[in-house]
Amino acid sequence: MARTRRRLRRPRGTTEVLAATAVVLAALVWLAHAVEAAVQAAARNWPVLAVLAGMAAVAAMAWWARRRDADRVRAERLATMRLSLAGIDALGDQEFEFALRDLLIRDGWSARKVGQQGDQAADVIGQHRTLGRIVLQAKHTKVGAKVGSQVMYQVKGTAGPAHGADIAVVVTNGSFTRDAKAWGDKHAVHWVDRDRLRLWAEHGLALHDLLRLPARPLRRGSGRPAA
Repeated sequence: MARTRRRLRRPRGTTEVLAATAVVLAALVWLAHAVEAAVQAAARNWPVLAVLAGMAAVAAMAWWARRRDADRVRAERLATMRLSLAGIDALGDQEFEFALRDLLIRDGWSARKVGQQGDQAADVIGQHRTLGRIVLQAKHTKVGAKVGSQVMYQVKGTAGPAHGADIAVVVTNGSFTRDAKAWGDKHAVHWVDRDRLRLWAEHGLALHDLLRLPARPLRRGSGRPAA
């Protein structure tokens, strides 16, 4: 059954008009008192308001400066290397692994391609002074293909024990199954699907920023190059 919409009707007769006018006037008087109270409160607390305004201005300037610096760094990365998804789709498996290595180098990592038969789920290994050691497993697929959970299990089982990695990442130009992403998120295996790969390769967002990787305390030997 359709619900009937109730509409306000106009006041009828002198009594209703006077009552409505009284309500409007009361509301205006209340609003005037509220504005007056707010002005008086601001006048009494102007030093605090001035400090808050100054803090807000400083925060806005700092945000703008960080945004400007980030845009400049991203532009510098793109000037060094930029890969389109269409170009990545046209690569072979080995070429894809070299491309991921070069993207890591562009982002400030030392990196080498290691993918070959018996690579123990590692195609690229990188090293960063403050972020640690990273292992990338490359899955170059047909557009629309999905990477399943089995790959995540393999990478989790070898990244640390076999390669001494702090960070494990599976990268594909396709996508991941829902279970694969959920398992990776739960067990610290990062994933880069087609959308994230576009941000990394085409738009110049660094992988560590894309994945929000935390800085790690330096360990003995952590400064050794990956190559």
